[in-house]
Amino acid sequence: MAAALDPAPPRCPDSDIEQDPGAAVQKLTVAMEQKPDDAEYYCQRAYAHILLQNYWDAVADAKKSLELNPNNATAFLRKGISEYHIKNYASALESFKEGQKLDNVDTSFTIWIKRCEETLNTGSQTEMTTGQQTQPSKLKYDWYQTESQVIVTLMIKNAQKDDINIQFSEKELNALVRLPSGEDYNLKLVLLHSIVPEQSTFKVLSTKIEIKMKKPEAMRWEKLEGKGESPKLKQYISDSKHLYPSSSHYTRNWDKLVVEIKEEEKNEKLEGDAALNKLFQQIYSDGTDEVKRAMNKSFMESGGTVLSTNWSDVGKRKVDVNPPDDMEWKKF
Repeated sequence: MAAALDPAPPRCPDSDIEQDPGAAVQKLTVAMEQKPDDAEYYCQRAYAHILLQNYWDAVADAKKSLELNPNNATAFLRKGISEYHIKNYASALESFKEGQKLDNVDTSFTIWIKRCEETLNTGSQTEMTTGQQTQPSKLKYDWYQTESQVIVTLMIKNAQKDDINIQFSEKELNALVRLPSGEDYNLKLVLLHSIVPEQSTFKVLSTKIEIKMKKPEAMRWEKLEGKGESPKLKQYISDSKHLYPSSSHYTRNWDKLVVEIKEEEKNEKLEGDAALNKLFQQIYSDGTDEVKRAMNKSFMESGGTVLSTNWSDVGKRKVDVNPPDDMEWKKF
């Protein structure tokens, strides 16, 4: 006698989602465990996330729905609405136009397309008349790479972890930060090469947000961004030609420094604090006058808890005490 098949999980009507979107998310998540390749479940959960204002999660679900069913006009609509709310207006406009090609009867697409175009036109006119960018002023990001990681640093001070939403996909980095001023800072990078999203992390510091993206293999990135490009990757080799991006007035062979640090880390395991002190001494002796001033000032003012080589940063402020997360600073 053949075993009875488990019945398919029931659909979740939009009316039920609207009544209790939180419960709908839980119900749909359970249903996905039974049918992980059902495009409609992802589309419905995207709607629940929109009602809960979890727009990043809604975008992710709508994208997954479209991967499983590229002809789902409703998924395009929900993807566009979510992107609009995280201020990715150009991407939202593209989503609405793609959805309208599949369903030219639904007037929702026409309304949202008009709204996106008006928002984009207003932003362009504001930039032309005021000379200001739509992003908050004086915010910068930098990047460098090691053999195993690509590191992006957002120069944002006093950001709160609860106000930060960073999402990784195979070739995209999306960062949405609510600034202390109340403004939203949105950074979207289309990466030159793939990363390993589940092994990528970020860390919030008092003066910056440090994002570490895991490389799938030890290959050199010639640049950070590059939509649609797939050049032949070069073997990661340390030599004098590999100088990393920097805002400093001098250049440093970061490849060489990475190799030296790795060697020192091996020594540290064998010799403890002596190896670590030797590494700091080497960085100090090889540094410029600005690097030495930065190291001295940061170490003294922070009570030995911070050691920075960035004079352009620590030279403008008093360096606060910043002990490790598992330790507490006490003044004796």
